[in-house]
Order: sequence, then C-alpha cells, then structure tokens
Amino acid sequence: MFGEAAHATARPARQILLLQSFDRGNITVDHFTSSFRVELDERTEEPANIVQVVVGPLGSVGASDQAVIDYIRSTFAGRPKPDLIVTVAGPAAVFARKYREQLFPGTPTLLASVDQRYLGDVPLRDDETAVAVLNDFPGLIETIMRLLPQTRHVVMVVGPGQVGQFWHRQLQNDFKPFEGRLTFDWLDHLTVPEALRRCASLPDNSALIYIIFGTDASGAAYADERIFAELHDAANAPIFAAQSPFLGAGIVGGPLLSIDDVSRDAAEMAVRMLNGTPPVNARVPPRLPGQAIFDWRELQRWGIPESRLPSGSIVRYRDPSLWTAYKRAVLSAAAVLAVQSILIIGLLYQRRERQRAERDSRRNLALAADASRREMMSALTGSIGHELGQPLGSIMHNAQALQMMVTANRATPDTIGEILSDIQTQGVRATQIIDRHRTMLRSHQLDAKPIDLQAVVNETLALLAHDMGAREITATVDLPPNRCIVNADQVLLEQVFVNLVMNAMDAMAATPPARRHISISYDVTATDVAVSLRDTGPGVAADFLGTLFTPFVTTKPHGLGIGLTIVRSILHAHGGTISARNHPDGGAIFTVTLPRSERAA
Repeated sequence: MFGEAAHATARPARQILLLQSFDRGNITVDHFTSSFRVELDERTEEPANIVQVVVGPLGSVGASDQAVIDYIRSTFAGRPKPDLIVTVAGPAAVFARKYREQLFPGTPTLLASVDQRYLGDVPLRDDETAVAVLNDFPGLIETIMRLLPQTRHVVMVVGPGQVGQFWHRQLQNDFKPFEGRLTFDWLDHLTVPEALRRCASLPDNSALIYIIFGTDASGAAYADERIFAELHDAANAPIFAAQSPFLGAGIVGGPLLSIDDVSRDAAEMAVRMLNGTPPVNARVPPRLPGQAIFDWRELQRWGIPESRLPSGSIVRYRDPSLWTAYKRAVLSAAAVLAVQSILIIGLLYQRRERQRAERDSRRNLALAADASRREMMSALTGSIGHELGQPLGSIMHNAQALQMMVTANRATPDTIGEILSDIQTQGVRATQIIDRHRTMLRSHQLDAKPIDLQAVVNETLALLAHDMGAREITATVDLPPNRCIVNADQVLLEQVFVNLVMNAMDAMAATPPARRHISISYDVTATDVAVSLRDTGPGVAADFLGTLFTPFVTTKPHGLGIGLTIVRSILHAHGGTISARNHPDGGAIFTVTLPRSERAA
C-alpha cells in the first residue's frame, strides 16, 4: 500500500482527470501523453495531480463503460472533484461527451489530440474546447505519387475496431478523387499474422499507409509498436504514416502532423483553463500537418531520389561522407599534417585509445547489467508463472465452458459474447505481464531521455508485487508534491530499484512478518532528486558498510557480489551516486541521487 504525500504545499494540488484512448502501446497516443505531462509540468507553478484512466475501445482491458464510470467516481470519492478533464484522441473524447453528466457536470473539458472529423457535427458546449488536428491522408497520397509515380496499389493498414471503421468510412470518401489511378486494399478483415503475410508479398508499385490496428479480426489485442516493427521488417513496399512519432521508426516521411506541437498546444490550453479562462473563450483552429520531413535511410532503401521531394523538405538521419561533412576540416588537417605529422599522430593515437576505453566501458556495463538483470528475473520465475497462471487459467475455463455450451446446444449470442469478451480481457492482461518482463530481459544499451522517476519506482513495485506479497512485505511511498523528471534510461533505472528492493526483501528474511516493511521517500532540490529506500532488517554490519559497492563483496550466502557494483556503475553513467547507512532505529537505508532534468528545473 502506497502512502500519501507528506510534503505540504503552499496551495492544494490541482486535480486533472486524463482520459486516454487505447491502452499503452499506441505509438501516437503514448507519445502525446508523455510529452503533455512534461510540458504541463514545465508550465504550472503549482503541483498538479493527474489521474489517468484508459477509456473507449480496448480501454481498461475491455471493461464496460459503466464500470469505468464507477471506477472514476470512486477514485475521486473523498477528494476534490477535477478542476479539468483532458481527453486524448477520438474515443476518449466521445466517451467524455457521452457520459459527462454522469461524471463531473460543468467541469471544463479539453478535447486534445483528436481529429476534427471525429467530433462529428455536435458543436462544442460552453464548458468544452478542443486542441484538434486534421490528418491529411489525401495529401499523403499526393506525396506518395510524387515520390513514387508508378504507384498503383495502396494498402491501408488498419484494424477492425471502432477507430478503424471510422477511418475506413471517412477515407473511402476522401480517396474518391484517386479512383481510376489507384486501387486501395484495406486489411481490417485480417488477423495480424495474415496482414503481415499479405504485406510481405505485395505486387510491384505498391505502398502502405499505417493508421492503427489495436485488435485484429480474431479479437486479439496488439500494441502498435510491436505491429509496426514487425510490419517494417516484413513489408516489401515502402510505409507511410501521417503523424511524427512514426518518423525514424520505419516510415518514408511526408507532411507529418507534429504530436510534440500538439502536446505543447494542449499544455498551454490546459494552463489557461486552470487559470480561469472559460473554454468558450479558448478556441483555436485545428492543427494541420507541418513541413515535409523524410527519413534518408528509407529514401535510400526504396531508391527514392531527393530530387522528387517537395521544395523545402527536411531530410533526417542522413549518413554523410567524411568529405561532404568535413571538407574544410580535412583540407586544413592535411595542410597541418605536412608540418606537424608526428604530433597529430600522437594525438590521434591518444584519442583513439580513450574512445576505445570508453566503448569498452559502455559495453562492459551493458553486458554486466544484462547478466544481473537476467539473474534477477530468474529469481522472479515463480512470480511470472503465478501472474500468468490466473489469466491463462481463466481463458482455459472460459473456452471449456463455451465448448460444453455449444455441444449441449445451449449457447446464445449474448452468452458467447460475454465469454469471448472475458477471454479477450484475460489475453490482454497476460500480454501486458509478458511485455513487462520481456522489457527487463531484453539486451539494452543506455538510451537517456526525460522520464518520471516516480513512474520508475511504481513500475518496479508492480514488477515485484507478487514476490512481496508472498513474503508478507508491505511498502509505502512518500511522494513529493512535484514530479521528478530526470534524464535517464528507464530500463536501467528500473534494474537499479529492482536490485535494491530485492536486497531489502532478502535482508528482512528473519524479521517477523508484522514488521517487514519497505519505506521509499523522495528529497527534491533545485538540481537533484534523492530516493531513499529503508528496510526493517538487521542493517548492514559495520565491517561491510565501506565495501558494499566493491566487486565480489556480498553478505548473501549465495550472492555473486556484483549487483550493487552494477547499480553504482549504472548510476555513475547517469551522473548519479548511491550511498548506504544504517538507521538508528534499525534497518538499512540506501539513497540514490540523480541530477534533475533541465526540462524539470
């Protein structure tokens, strides 16, 4: 059970209800939500408490709309109602407008990152405003025909869900001007494996446009990131999309809708509404696609000359030759080399050795971190099996029940629908469990970017929740008033905290169950954030305190003595530190300190 924030603030935190379309894994929505949170944190002087709920198709792993409404209302029971409702993408906007009277009537609502056409003909109410967009798919078709004039066949990669059906109806009408020149093939009647096989053997002069998948024709749910990666590997034709998060992931490019710009617009609008601006006075026109941007690697892969790009286009991920990028430097170096060749050779040699040492250090850190992470995950094998056993068992029992009902000729459409819905729900749950553990097992290089340190700690506790329950260990988290944004690699930081929490659990093996407790607290300054983890074990022997982070020094009978060494190396690579001390009342305290991201300062 996590503790409430203990730090008092000058003003109470503003309450924001964030209704998000689709579960985690939708590339565009996940990118918007993450960027919006960071942008909002930079613009607000007072803390904001964001309650995020997934709604609409595939929301809350298949729960009914009424169940989601009841959950939202119970979440705000006993606390102030939201100061602002923010929706992300079309399904969440439709949900909020449909059930607003059952939720929080009169609460200002911001419909963010939603295509203007998805709002339909229903005008905005006085307590609603929108940061809408207009995806220009006909313009994308024009770009494809400009880059690939021989194109005759366009494959629309879209799932059969409500959003996919909307775009199928909408774009069939929008694409009428292209009839006779192009044929369009929609994949919304296929399963994902069938769609991948279809895209691997397309006829010549084909192109693909990726919109969204979610669930396939079999009802199975998939994350966009996974489907898109497999599609990019399998497809024998170039892929296009309309939003910026796909650039660099495998699309050729074009006039893309900048989701970063949309998230900034939404954050600015949210701040205005929190500061009292009536929604009716905060209306802005929909954002259109921006300047054409292309991936140089995909242009090379599909043999598209840059002469066909629209005027003013930006080309990214270019791999320039040494002569093109450093022509003057090469000429200057050649001139100096004639006079100072010996000195330059010596300097180059030193530089090469230093870079080699840095590469070796990064490689050794990655290898050691992978080994340690796999060792930890091996220890959690029982937890993984227990977590998967429940959804898989439910799927098996539902399937057996359905088979018995069909055999007895007692299956009605409503009963079949309920059983299949429950099977889908449990399948999505099992997929989420597998994805969480797969992320921790995947080989990994350091990839630092702004992340929320609180989210890292929460994900760690979720990963270890079963093991902690089995050992009768409770945990509380003393949250700070502000979010803690650090520039770091999320997977490696999760490894740090998993290691520390598992060590704390092991240290309390001899502690009576009623006293087994882990306390996590934050100390945030203008430049750093420190996370302290305290257990109620016997503490660390004085002889070991000075050598805890030395390789092959361990207090465990079967330990290797490299876990804390790797933890220290990971934190050092992030510019952070770790320290250990004993608490006067018993138990050990490990403190991780990391520099705050400049974006959070």
